[in-house]
Amino acid sequence: MSDTASPLRMGTRRSLMATTQSGLVATRLTELTGRAVELVGVTTFGDVTKANLTQLGGTGVFVSALRDKLIEGEIDFAVHSLKDLPTTPDPRIVIAAIPPRDDPRDALVGPAKLADLPPGAKIGTGSPRRVSQLRILRPDLEYVPIRGNAETRIGKVTSGELQGIVLAAAGLGRLGREAEISQIFEVEEMLPAPGQGALAVECRADRPDL
Repeated sequence: MSDTASPLRMGTRRSLMATTQSGLVATRLTELTGRAVELVGVTTFGDVTKANLTQLGGTGVFVSALRDKLIEGEIDFAVHSLKDLPTTPDPRIVIAAIPPRDDPRDALVGPAKLADLPPGAKIGTGSPRRVSQLRILRPDLEYVPIRGNAETRIGKVTSGELQGIVLAAAGLGRLGREAEISQIFEVEEMLPAPGQGALAVECRADRPDL
């Protein structure tokens, strides 16, 4: 049983998106329980590698370092984007909470809607799922793999390096950057990733107090 007077340590990736999302969970947890929450920044392999996600096997690369800290007892909770979690369960860890899901759809950031972009326009995304569906909608565009946080990706559009990028609508909303969305794709156009728009709060399975 943990000391109820001490702050709960909530592990999070260090990006603005991750700390913003974790901050929302921390605020809500404090409102519900009165417990203070301390954010603990963790750098994951997915944050530092330059390789494309398709070369890394997809999910798990943004999660494993946080789970290691959790299992070692260095943090009490970890907050992830639900879509980043591996589908194979780890018996040492449980999903303690899933806050209300935000918009699950994908969004285009750029100067125009997808249909209005000129042939050959460059669209950035690191997701094979998005590329395969975008190619059905606009096979005449060039799809470029990109990495980096949301601010870095958006900067490639504002600089003119890319004519658009595709990100989760929920993340853009949490960052307060909805004004830069030129199009939100309905699910009939682009099926979102499972769990997209939702957060997952994990704790150790042997912590019934949590």
